[in-house]
Amino acid sequence: MGGFFGITSKEDCIAEVFFGVDYHSHLGTKRGGMAAYDKEIGMQRVIHNIESSPFRSKFEHVLDDMRGVAAIGCISNSTPQPMLIRSKLGVYAICMVGLINNSDELIDLCLENGSGHFDAMTGGAVNSTELLAAIINQKDSFVEGIKYAQELIDGTVSVLILKDDGNIIAARDKVGRLPVLIGKNDFGYSVSFESFAYQKFGYVDEMELGPGEIVEISPDCITQLSAPGTKKKICAFLWSYYGFPNSMYEGVSVEVMRYINGRIMAQNDEKNGLLPDVDYICGVPDSGTPHAIGYSSQSNLPFGRAFIKYTPTWARSFTPSKQSIRNMIAKMKQIPVHDLIMDKKLLFVDDSIVRGTQLKETVEFLYENGAKEVHMRSACPPIMYGCKYLNFTRTTSEMDLIARKVIFELEGEEGEKYIDEYSNSNTERGKKLREVISKKLNLASLEFQSLEGIIESIGLPEDCLCTYCWNGKG
Repeated sequence: MGGFFGITSKEDCIAEVFFGVDYHSHLGTKRGGMAAYDKEIGMQRVIHNIESSPFRSKFEHVLDDMRGVAAIGCISNSTPQPMLIRSKLGVYAICMVGLINNSDELIDLCLENGSGHFDAMTGGAVNSTELLAAIINQKDSFVEGIKYAQELIDGTVSVLILKDDGNIIAARDKVGRLPVLIGKNDFGYSVSFESFAYQKFGYVDEMELGPGEIVEISPDCITQLSAPGTKKKICAFLWSYYGFPNSMYEGVSVEVMRYINGRIMAQNDEKNGLLPDVDYICGVPDSGTPHAIGYSSQSNLPFGRAFIKYTPTWARSFTPSKQSIRNMIAKMKQIPVHDLIMDKKLLFVDDSIVRGTQLKETVEFLYENGAKEVHMRSACPPIMYGCKYLNFTRTTSEMDLIARKVIFELEGEEGEKYIDEYSNSNTERGKKLREVISKKLNLASLEFQSLEGIIESIGLPEDCLCTYCWNGKG
């Protein structure tokens, strides 16, 4: 997926933007980039591949090589950015977070409307950010161009534009699937995906953009260029999985939501007679841990860290391109606490179960280290659909999803008619799904959080949330 960060200030801000972008490293692993504006130098830009090393190690040189009173940067799981663009709208830097599903159609449209060419990558693909800029450049102003892009693009696009006067234009995607937050200090403003990134530098929360809202930010003020829309569909998975614990979206704390979510799961197990007799409640680190703390608090069963992730060398298990190497690194990172595993019955809470591949490795690791029983709880409902708005599940086929694979094994294509039943643990199909996945993963028991439970834990109206990956409703 990815994240972005920017500052426009009365003082040099390169160091703050460098660290602010680095604070988004949990959102992407492929590319990192920064662009800056200085009155004497003009626009500057640097992009690096960060698949084999973290953003910080690749970009430390910018603290000496770049300067400016305004800068933007991004971490991306897709194409290199920010891009530097020269058009009738001026010279500007642009980066985006999101996904464009109809790229080929939009490329043809831009070529028909006078865009002479695109810089093609391997296989003829076009950089999504360059395509976005080409669409924006079709119009006579940034605001008209961004609104035009929001109408044309099938997918999700939030945008940061650094202008050649040092101002930043920020636009949240049309229905607000992703957050865009703005902080303020005595010298200017910061705009970010993650609010804690600017709070670390003494900025205080100023506002959160609404769905489709566009603003222009100078060191002195925020000017609304386009009012927010009325339809909001923020990604619910932000809270249960990929949002950083210290973050807050739509006024809802990620860490607090996860405690509440864990308590609701334990309440459901108590109500349905499914609370197992175990020695410890444990979280699959890292994002599963707060859910497990909530589960432990509600169930009055002790919390324990049965294994620790070793992250100094490999901060993220999916950095290498080969799945086999990613699986190996995931296993290498798991360091057991033998006294909490040997001859113990354990209930683990994970943030989600997608393919089940790494989870199976984790369960095998626990049994190899002497666990007597391993129970599993997923902090969200069964994932039934690959995300078509943000692509964070990174599936090439819905048959990659363990829940859909099991449904197909049980009923073939006919099973697609009963996905709602399979999601529900109180139906016969739902019970069968959990039974089969438990056997595949060698689990003593398995339960998923209900859709109602996760919505309750977030605390926002259901019609404000995107729950597509669970029920196909985006």
